[in-house]
Formats: sequence, C-alpha cells, structure tokens
Amino acid sequence: MRQDHVQILASHGFARVAYREWGRADHPRVLFCVHGLTRNAADFDLLAAALAPHMRVVAVDLPGRGDSDWLPVKSDYALPTYLNACTTVLARLNAGRVDWLGTSLGGLIGMSMAALPDSPVARLILNDIGPVMPGEPLRRIAAGVGQSATFASLDEVEAYLRLAMASFGVREDQHWRQLARSSSRPDGHGRLRLHYDPGIAQVFSDPKVLQGAEMWPLWEQIRCPVLLLRGAQSDLLTAADAQAMTERGPKAALVEFPGCGHAPPLMEAAQIAVVRDWLE
Repeated sequence: MRQDHVQILASHGFARVAYREWGRADHPRVLFCVHGLTRNAADFDLLAAALAPHMRVVAVDLPGRGDSDWLPVKSDYALPTYLNACTTVLARLNAGRVDWLGTSLGGLIGMSMAALPDSPVARLILNDIGPVMPGEPLRRIAAGVGQSATFASLDEVEAYLRLAMASFGVREDQHWRQLARSSSRPDGHGRLRLHYDPGIAQVFSDPKVLQGAEMWPLWEQIRCPVLLLRGAQSDLLTAADAQAMTERGPKAALVEFPGCGHAPPLMEAAQIAVVRDWLE
C-alpha cells in the first residue's frame, strides 16, 4: 500500500486530500473507492489487498476525514467539494476510465459523477445507497454525527464503534479492532478522538436535508453497468427501492448481504468475492 496526497481548491482555499493506492501504478484497470459519511479510505484495506493482484486500487480520504485536511468553512463539506476532490485525485492518477465503488456518501458521489456527460466512470458499484433517501434514517444518522468524544484507549474506541456501527454487520473481532485503529487518532492530550472533523455535520443543519430526498432523474441519466449491494436489514436503502433500481435507469444487478444493515463493511471474504467476481 502506498500513500500520497493532492492539493484541491475548495470554495475557501486549498486543502490537502490524501489517498491510498495498491497494485501496479501502471495497471490499466483502476478501481476507485470512496467511503461513507464518517469513514475513511482505510475501510477498503482488506478489499484492496485482495484485488491488488488483478488491478490498481485507489481509496480516497474525503476532505475532513482520515489524513485529509479539515476545511475551515464547514459549509464546504458538500457535493461540489467532494466531486472536485475525487476529480483532482483521478487527474493525479492519470486514470482516464475507472470502476467506482462507493459506500453510502461515496455512492452518492459516484452516481453524480456517472450521470455527467463524458464521465470517467466505466462501471459503478453502489454499497447500500440509491436515489431515494428516506428522512427517518437520515435523522438517525445525523444524530450520531458531529460528536467530539474522546477515548482513553483503543478498547474504548472499539466499544463505541460496536454500538455506533452495529448495523454494519461486522462479525469478526479482528475486523472491529482494525476499524478501531483506523477510526481514531491521538488528540494531542493523551487521549484518542474519532478520525473525522465534527464539522461535517454541517450538512444536516438544513431542515430540508433531514426530510429525505428522491433523485430518480439522476439515476435515469446513468448509462454504465451498475452493481448494487444492499444490507438485507438496511433502512436507508429499502428493499422496494433497491428492486426499483434493477428495473429503472441502468437496471442494476442486485446482491443482498444477510445480517447487515447500513452499510455492509466489505471486509469479509464472501463480500469481497462478490465485488471481485462482478468486476472480472
């Protein structure tokens, strides 16, 4: 695994955006991975290690997450900034066409990118996200974002995540430990804090956001092949909406993972195999 960064221009200045890369730097096949709202590029470590012999895999830390800079103006944590960040990383990679894997927010960015004319997205994998976002699960997510909690130890971080991320369906103790490590960093005062800027919660300050949204016109504009992954107990992507995504627009192929809600972690071998087999 290699790590690097680029400078992007957000609305109020430049910011450093970090990314991770696996596999041959000159491999013609590129899988571009984008994480969820409060997550980071390390979520794809296991998947990337499994796929690296077959392709170049890149995972980005969106602004305000992981090793990327926190933005001074919190309203800049929005889709235009995220699209700019991903486009800038793609330009640095010199990747003309990519396969895109996006979890939750990363999938929304991917849908927005794939729907544009002359999009670089050749194939799209959406992990538990679609063009309909019901208000109730959005309000639940909003209630858990923006906390400035600190922890005395990695054990405390893990205990917190086991509650906060219970719907992900993580089963292995080693995976919980890996998530605890990648989700925290020293706070400079002898404790640990979560690995994201609490200011990303700014997006939920608009009451209209918490009412939910439907973006079927965006979905209808996507022309590339789509694989849709769904946690069988997900409330953010309902079974009815997932089924509709197989019948409308690009008519996605649908795979559901039992024992998962929002969103499948893509850490287990069986889940990784679904992604690998579809890409191959």
